[in-house]
Amino acid sequence: MLSCLVPLRSPAVHVSSRAYQHHFSHSSTASRRSRLFCYSRRTALAVVGLGVLWFTDKQLNASAVARNIRTLWTCTLVTLDYKLNFQPEKAHQIPLLHERVADRIYNLLTSNGGLYIKLGQAIGANAALMPRAMQDRFSRLFDDAPQIPYSSILSVLRSEFGRSPVGPDGVFAEFDEQAVASASIAQVHRARLKSGEWVAVKIQKPDVSKQVEWDLGAFRIVMWMFESWFDMPVYFAVDFISNHLRQELDFLQEARNAIATAEFVATEPRLSGKVYIPRVYTEYSTRRVLTAEWVDGVRLSDRPGIRKLMGEDNGIGLHPTHPSLEGVRLRGGLRAIMQTMVELFSAQMFSWGWVHCDPHPGNIIIRPHPQYQLYPQLVLLDHGLYVRVGEEFRRKYAELWRALLATDWDAVEAITTSWGIGTPDLFASATLMRPMSFRMRKDEDGNGDSENGTVNQYERSLLMKKRLKNFLYDTDKMPKELIFLGRNMRIVQGNNQVLGSPVNRIKITAYWASRSLTTTSNLTFLQRLREYRRDMAFRIVMFSIDLVFWASKLRQWIRALFGLVSEGFEDELERDMRGFAKRAFGVDVAPGVFLG
Repeated sequence: MLSCLVPLRSPAVHVSSRAYQHHFSHSSTASRRSRLFCYSRRTALAVVGLGVLWFTDKQLNASAVARNIRTLWTCTLVTLDYKLNFQPEKAHQIPLLHERVADRIYNLLTSNGGLYIKLGQAIGANAALMPRAMQDRFSRLFDDAPQIPYSSILSVLRSEFGRSPVGPDGVFAEFDEQAVASASIAQVHRARLKSGEWVAVKIQKPDVSKQVEWDLGAFRIVMWMFESWFDMPVYFAVDFISNHLRQELDFLQEARNAIATAEFVATEPRLSGKVYIPRVYTEYSTRRVLTAEWVDGVRLSDRPGIRKLMGEDNGIGLHPTHPSLEGVRLRGGLRAIMQTMVELFSAQMFSWGWVHCDPHPGNIIIRPHPQYQLYPQLVLLDHGLYVRVGEEFRRKYAELWRALLATDWDAVEAITTSWGIGTPDLFASATLMRPMSFRMRKDEDGNGDSENGTVNQYERSLLMKKRLKNFLYDTDKMPKELIFLGRNMRIVQGNNQVLGSPVNRIKITAYWASRSLTTTSNLTFLQRLREYRRDMAFRIVMFSIDLVFWASKLRQWIRALFGLVSEGFEDELERDMRGFAKRAFGVDVAPGVFLG
C-alpha cells in the first residue's frame, strides 16, 4: 500500500535523463579535449617562437640578448638575497651570503666571457675592499680563453682584407692556423710577411663586436641598480670605463697607442734602448686585425725562465719553452728588469701623462738586447688600454707623491679634498700600497678602528659601507683616471713582489714624481729654482725609505741563508696593508690580493 504512494518515473523521462547525461559527458570530454589542444598548440607555438628568437639571437647578435637576460636574472637574485638575508638577526650567516653572491657573479662573468672578463677585471682592481669571498673569485678572473675555430678567424680576415690570409693573392706568405695565445676578446697567430718578416697577428673574435654595446648597456644598468638599491657611489665611473673599453676593441687605436709609446720611449734617455715597443705594420692592420713585429723572449709570467735568463737560478738549462736561449745569462739580475719597469711606468705617469693600464706579466717580454747581447731589454706588449692624463692632474699627482713621502699631511689633505676624497689616509695607503695613518680615524661614537674586533659581521659590513661612502664623498670632483692608474700601480707592485722585491718601488716612483715637478712647463726661473731646492730636500728625506728597504733585504738574505722562508719588501708591505684593511674597514684581505 505504501508503495502506491511513491511516484513512478515514466520510461520517457528515464530515457531523456540518460540521454542528457550522455550528452553532457560527451560535451565535457570534447571541451576538455578542445582546451588541451588549445594549450598544447599555445605551448608548441611558444616553444617554436622561443627557439626562433634564440636562434636569431645566437646567429645575428652572438647571444647578446641571452647574455643580458642571464645578467639581469643574476643581479635580481643577488639583490633579493641581500635584501632578505642581510639582516642584524642573521649576522652569523653573512659570510655564507657573501659566498653565494660571489659564486653567482663569478659564474656570470665566466659564462658570458668576452667583455665581461674585462669588466670583471676593472671591478676586481679594487677587490681588496670587497668581502673575502669576492676577493677569491675575482683573483681567478684571467684573460685566457679557449681558441675559436680557424674557420671563424678566416671569416674575420676575409672580411677585413677582402682576401684569404695565404695563397697566390693572400695577405701573408705564411699563416699558422693554430693560435699561439687566446684571450677574452682576441687571439694571436704567427705569420710571415711576403717581405720575409715574422709577425704576430692579433685577430678580434667575431662575436665581440656584436656583443659590445649590449654588454656595456647591461653594465650601465647593473651599476645603476647597485647604486640605487644599495646606496653606494659606483655609477659615476660607468662612462669612463665604457669609453676606454670601446677603445680597446679598436685595433687601429691600439696601433696608434703603440706608435705614440715608442716615440715617448725614444725621447727619454733613461729608457731608450732599455725598453722596446714592437713595430706595428699599419698597412696590415684594421679595426679588428693588428699586425706587429714578432719578438722572441721570456715572458715575465714565466718566473723560472726569467730567473735563469737573468742568472739568478743555477739550474742547468732554461725553461723548456725557451730552448733558443739555452745557456744565455744576462747581466744585472732581476733588479735590472724591475728598475727599468718601475721607471717606465713612473715616466708614463709623471712625465708623459700617457699610461699603459694593463702591465700584467703576460704583456712583458725580456730578451737579450739586440746590440748589447749581455744586457736585458724589456719589451712591452698589448697597447689597447691607455689613459691620457692632463698637465694639471699630473702635477697634482706628483705633488701628492712627494707630500706623502715627506709627511706633509696638510698638502696631502688639500689635494685629496680637491679630488672629492674624504679619507686622505686611506687614499694615501692605496696609492703607496703601504699603510699610512696620519690622522686617528674615529667613528661617530668616538671609538677607533680597534672596535672592529668586537662587532659582528652585519655591523662590520655597515661600517665598511659607511667608510667607503666617506672615501668617495664627492664623485663629481674625483679624477676618473685614478681608476686605471691604481690598477697600473698594483700590477707593477705585484710584478716586483713575485720576483722577491729586487728594487725599492716606492723610492723609484717618488723620485720620478719629484723630478718631474722641476721640469713642469710654464715655470718662472724662481719657481723652477724653488722646485729644484724641494727636490734636493726630498732626496735627503728619502734616505730613511732606503734604510727600511735595505733592512728588509738584510732580513730576507739572513733567512734565506738558514733555509727559512723569506719575505721581500713588498711582502712586508702587503702584510701591513692587510692589517690596515682589517683595522680600518674590518675587511679580511686574502694574501696576494694586492698583486693586481
